[in-house]
Amino acid sequence: MTLESLVPAASAAAASGPEHVTVPVAYDGILLASFGGPEGQDDVIPFLRNVTRGRGIPDERLEEVAHHYRAFGGVSPINAQNRMLKAALEAELASRDIDLPVLWGNRNWDPYLRDTLRGAHEQGHRSLIAIATSAYSSYSSCRQYREDFAAALEETGLAGSLTIDKVRQFFDHPGFVQPFIDGVFSALEELRQQLPGLDVTRDVEVLFTTHSIPSADAERSGPASRGFGPEGAYAAQHKAVAEVVMAAATAGADIPWQLVYQSRSGPPSQPWLEPDINDAIAELPARGVKAVVIVPLGFVSDHMEVLWDLDNEALASCAEHGLIGVRVPTPGVDPAYVSGLVDLVLERVQGTAVDDRPALTALGPWYDVCRPGCCENVRLGFKPAVAGIAP
Repeated sequence: MTLESLVPAASAAAASGPEHVTVPVAYDGILLASFGGPEGQDDVIPFLRNVTRGRGIPDERLEEVAHHYRAFGGVSPINAQNRMLKAALEAELASRDIDLPVLWGNRNWDPYLRDTLRGAHEQGHRSLIAIATSAYSSYSSCRQYREDFAAALEETGLAGSLTIDKVRQFFDHPGFVQPFIDGVFSALEELRQQLPGLDVTRDVEVLFTTHSIPSADAERSGPASRGFGPEGAYAAQHKAVAEVVMAAATAGADIPWQLVYQSRSGPPSQPWLEPDINDAIAELPARGVKAVVIVPLGFVSDHMEVLWDLDNEALASCAEHGLIGVRVPTPGVDPAYVSGLVDLVLERVQGTAVDDRPALTALGPWYDVCRPGCCENVRLGFKPAVAGIAP
């Protein structure tokens, strides 16, 4: 393999695999990539078949999960949220006189990535910069999207005529973090109003929550050379951002917090990251905690894992244990978040120097081109992926 071809389907500036690309690239479109979700009751089981493809899970078991979607009329909120995000990005780009169209494709439901790429090529696009709706490093939140891009290029026969780079993981970009800072500050103010005399350093605990993943995948998240330990870059990134949020939102008050997990879907025999948010909530009354601030730090919008697992189950757990629970909003289409995503695109368009890239933790700014072996899925092994050095 030659130096020039270390990164498949990459722009010339990224093809040799630098950690950060500081050469301007003339992209002709932005690819917004997301998970996808059903938009009616008849879509639910076919959607879940797509999500669990290759695992041999029967429809009877899928129906056990389907009730989350059934409770919302079979409609996941994620597609509507992505339509709003696409429109917000387009408005932000227009306000800055940036002529880059936003193309949207999903992993598991219409519009599928393969169709989006096929349409992009037919419209004359040849060089795309991708934004995945996930901020952290892990298989499902980063590498799987890179594999999706590679698979879609192969399926459509566009691997030799369409390049796809990807913006860096943006867990510590100010645009992503600021909405959480604002949300925690507002939640604490709300609790002070609800509970006169509240001592936030004694009576409140902040639970930063994110999607649990298999422990083996967590260990392999991020480059092995960084030495993040058994929970990998995935947990390290969340904890680093949580520290930033607490420092900025609490005006120096020493309020207890912890990182918790939710929405695990693996068999009981397979270790996943813990503690589960509901287990963590159950332990708080014994410590004298009266109120909980739930911060969905691992999520960019209020999709099903937020609406069901937090607004339904976690808040019900708070009530069951006599706790007041307040859930902080996700970034959604917050102006700071939308502006930040455009800034991330412009880093690559302009070839911004590393020292000029904002990052609120010592872990960033993260890599433009993923490092070799990053975010392996132990069960599936390495598949072809763009925007990173193989494997």
